[in-house]
Amino acid sequence: MTEEISHPMSPQDCLVAVMIAVSASDENIRTAELVKIEVAVNNLPVFADYDLDRMNVTAQMVFDLFSVEEGLDALFGLVRDNLPERLFETAYALACDVAAADGQLQESELRLLEEIRYELNIDRLHAAAIERGSRARHITL
Repeated sequence: MTEEISHPMSPQDCLVAVMIAVSASDENIRTAELVKIEVAVNNLPVFADYDLDRMNVTAQMVFDLFSVEEGLDALFGLVRDNLPERLFETAYALACDVAAADGQLQESELRLLEEIRYELNIDRLHAAAIERGSRARHITL
């Protein structure tokens, strides 16, 4: 008899978790960042069939992981295990957009973006292009 193992996170949960992690990385979740996450979830095709009720569960999981030692490593393990590799760059793009949403990048956000690049094996050239696009979308006059 074979048992089917169900994953605790959907690919969309992983994307939401990465965005929340970036927002929470400086211990100050800003309104602009929450709005950016909400807009992404409500408008991007990758979230078309996402159950919005899962956002709170995913957010709480991220907060719980951030409160324990090695929690960030556990989060990255969950993301790598449950997010298809073809969405790794999507996760990084969403993370960059959340980090840029409030018009300022905190040192903790920059460190987490670097860690995301490393953990998801985002090529440096691709990362630079993603970062440049995010910067262009969030520039102010």
